[in-house]
Order: sequence, then structure tokens, then C-alpha cells
Amino acid sequence: MANKDVCKARLPGYNCDSTNNMSDLNEAKRAVETDSDSSSTIFLLPEGYKRLRDELEHLTLTRRPEIADRIRESLQHGEFSEDNSELDEVKFDQAIVESRIQELKTIFGNAQELSTSDIPTSYVGIGSRVSLNDEAFGEKFTVRVVTIYEADPNADLISNESPLGVALMGSRPGDKIEFEAPDGPRAYSVISISR
Repeated sequence: MANKDVCKARLPGYNCDSTNNMSDLNEAKRAVETDSDSSSTIFLLPEGYKRLRDELEHLTLTRRPEIADRIRESLQHGEFSEDNSELDEVKFDQAIVESRIQELKTIFGNAQELSTSDIPTSYVGIGSRVSLNDEAFGEKFTVRVVTIYEADPNADLISNESPLGVALMGSRPGDKIEFEAPDGPRAYSVISISR
């Protein structure tokens, strides 16, 4: 099998045609294999790690005690009846908070905080800032590729699992990417990649 065929089979989404030498291909292959072999590992940028850590701290140290106090107050006032909508509402809030706490604990149990040196700049990977040119409109913009746990399209943090993120992974400056967006097909060219 030719190198490009091996590349396409092992590195879906990677633009194998832009690979100039085997060291570039091997570097990209190691990055993708690391991501796929450690499928339970969740890579987080330092600012995303801190944001999620702060959220967990807020939920456990502030929201959880507030909800416990509300339940206690409801019980002390004899409002524990079958038709106590206040108690039902508090228990619903409690279920949401406890669910999110468990979700965050699971994330942190599998999280690896990326350092700046872990973020590739020769190709697009998790943490890369990518400057793009919209082929149809000639508009330039920058996005950052992150995992689904940090994604926020309003802040230009694009999930690596989104259509754009999948198309970008492994691409290099000068590559043209095409993907199916919710509002139709899109074509962008990669201008530059940074940390």
C-alpha cells in the first residue's frame, strides 16, 4: 500500500496530499493515534480546565448547600406533602446539580490538561488556533479547535467533533477544506495555524 493510501486509511480527515515528507506524516499519525488510543482521555486547554474546575467548585460548595437548605426549610415548615410543588422544584434542581457534578467528576477523572507545547502548529489538532478564509464570501476569521467539553461557537471555540472541526483536523496551511454545515456546504482555506 502506498504511503498516501496508508495515510488515508489511518488518518481520516488528514489531508494526505499535503504531506511533504515522512516525518510530517509520522508526526500527524502519532497525534491521531494518541487521540484514538486514549479515547477515554479528555484533552482540555488550561482555560477550559480552570472554567470547568471553577464550575465544579461552585456547584459543590455553593449550589449543593443552597439546595440542601431549601429542602431542610421545606421539611421544617411541614410542607412535605404529596402536593408540594416547591419541594418538587427543589428536588428537580437538586437532581440537575448532582447530575452535573457527576458529569464534571467523570470529565476530570479522564482529563489531561494540555500545555502550550502539546498544541500542534504544523497541522490542526486539539488547541490549534486556525485562521480561515471563507471561499464564498472572502471573509477571514479565526477559530480554536477544542474538545466537545469546551466547545462554544459564540466564542469561536469549535468542537473537534463538529462538521467544521472534523474537516479541520490534520489540515495544514494552504489546504482547502469542504464540509457540510447545517445551512449547506461550505469551503474554507486554511491561512495559518498557531497556539
